[in-house]
Amino acid sequence: MSFQNTDDLRKIEGEMPWEERDVAKTMYEFISRTKAAYGSRPAVTYQFFSGPKDPAETLTWNELHAQVTQAANMFRALGVGEKDVVAYLLPNATETVVTLLGGAVAGIVAPINPLLEPDHIAAILRETGAKVLVTLKPFPKTDVAQKAAEAVKYAPNVTTVLEVDLLRYMTGLKRWIIPFIRPKIEVTHHANHLDFHKELAKQRSDGLEFLDPPEDRVAAYFHTGGTTGMPKVAQHKVSGMVYNGWIGDTLLFGPEDNTICPLPLFHVFAVHVILMAAVSSGMHVIFPTPAGYRGDGVFDNFWKLIERWKVSFIITVPTALSALMQRPVDADVSSVRTAFSGSSPLPVELFNRFEKATGVELVEGYGLTEATCLVACNPPDGKKKIGSVGLPLPYCEVKILCDTPDGRKECGVDEVGEICISNPGIFAGSTYTEQDKNHDLFHDDIYLRSGDLGRIDEQGYVWITGRAKDLIIRGGHNIDPAEIEEALAGHEAVAFAGAIGQPDAHAGELPCAYVELVDGAEVTIDELMEFARANIHERAAYPKHLEILDELPKTAVGKVFKPDLRRMAITRIYNAALAEANIAAEVAVVVEDRKRGLVAQLRKTGEVDEEALTHTLGNFTRPWEWA
Repeated sequence: MSFQNTDDLRKIEGEMPWEERDVAKTMYEFISRTKAAYGSRPAVTYQFFSGPKDPAETLTWNELHAQVTQAANMFRALGVGEKDVVAYLLPNATETVVTLLGGAVAGIVAPINPLLEPDHIAAILRETGAKVLVTLKPFPKTDVAQKAAEAVKYAPNVTTVLEVDLLRYMTGLKRWIIPFIRPKIEVTHHANHLDFHKELAKQRSDGLEFLDPPEDRVAAYFHTGGTTGMPKVAQHKVSGMVYNGWIGDTLLFGPEDNTICPLPLFHVFAVHVILMAAVSSGMHVIFPTPAGYRGDGVFDNFWKLIERWKVSFIITVPTALSALMQRPVDADVSSVRTAFSGSSPLPVELFNRFEKATGVELVEGYGLTEATCLVACNPPDGKKKIGSVGLPLPYCEVKILCDTPDGRKECGVDEVGEICISNPGIFAGSTYTEQDKNHDLFHDDIYLRSGDLGRIDEQGYVWITGRAKDLIIRGGHNIDPAEIEEALAGHEAVAFAGAIGQPDAHAGELPCAYVELVDGAEVTIDELMEFARANIHERAAYPKHLEILDELPKTAVGKVFKPDLRRMAITRIYNAALAEANIAAEVAVVVEDRKRGLVAQLRKTGEVDEEALTHTLGNFTRPWEWA
């Protein structure tokens, strides 16, 4: 069904409690139901290259079910029980989908971002206790296999490495030449290496070799953040994954939909919002290129891919939309009914530009890894409030809470506080694998504290106003960085903006902003500063430093990655202070410490007066140490 307002959503809730709904109880039952209903229909298509006529591989639901069955049996044969972990370090591919679903059937699947460095990958492998790692066989133009080999050296729990060879996607001259130019790596770790497809072929495809008891359990681990080496790993239960798929099936997708999803299959957006919704609804999902939107030619060929696959639903993020809007719509996109944007707030101007260029309205939604994913969504067929993340979805209760001298209380209409959530996707009390990280994560042991600041308006729409931990605290005065970012994003030359608090010896923090320009745009720092002052309502929020970068650091799903901006600011401020004090030292790197947060590590450039150094950097709140 479609929905237009909060009354429609509450009617769904009123039909029956979530616990009484006839939904799958295990991951294998989940995909088996889809096979039974839509077996001969297309399930997943994968294009290695982005051209509109390039080869593509499509599996029907019958074929995908058979391969998932084989994968689950393979993992069990390798010693993976229901509480053991299958990790994968893979780009997008058909094998990634099969590993994800098969791993969740056999045990617990743990996707890992292949853009991470080996020490971070090793930390996640250790934290999850992964027994099996599925990764790439060495292949030209990618270092995934090299990273995996290095990471496994420091993860003694990994006993088996299964290698996926991308050569099977090659044709013509590429298929012939790659074996001669394939990188050679020296494997010095303890784990046994096996070929993914050879091991898969040994297994039966018509049924499981083990019992699949209908008991709710953890079926996936997803790491959050991901670039500090101290990962937080969220636990996702079968019920939460099925709930996310049911939401997509009930409110957004149908078996007739062709959905293009150029997002990575290590992120909850692609996995839970899209793939689980496909399993629930029987829709067809297209994954273009190993790197999704980052793949060669994807943006240039995107509209032609829409035409090729008669796409009805586009899955995107604001960073990708910005790039797409800098290219002409050069194909027939009349098949598109809706585009769904998530991961970060959508600028109003970008919403309007997309609608004007395509004739399609964008639907903005909200989710988070700690909640398995989905929380709220703007109505596809109802009023879309641009800038809001829409209405809380069925069986999802959202409270806005704020701390007062009398304790935590629920905020009134349009009053800003912390967004707290209860829904079937939340593993109350045990969100993270490391119990210490669950401390004070819940309100009343029920409502997940998101860390997002927001409000709910009189019609029930949720608005995100910033991050609680992102607040810039200037001499005890709280500044929401969203106000700075929204002001700068209103300039025609600005594509993206990120605001943080830079260290200050007197105020603790001062507002600082970094911007990325629209391709081909030209603007000066002074012009941007003047524009910011004219559009920021609070004088204390005026940026004290503004810098134009070729590209802002971003996560794999397009969010501006603020820890990297903070590292840049700490380096710049500390180096300036050291130079002014004539101290022969500089910041070598800023690292993340589990207890202290970001720490500046220094190196000497000459003889150092330790007392003067301690005095100079002691004026700042951020810690430092020698590298």
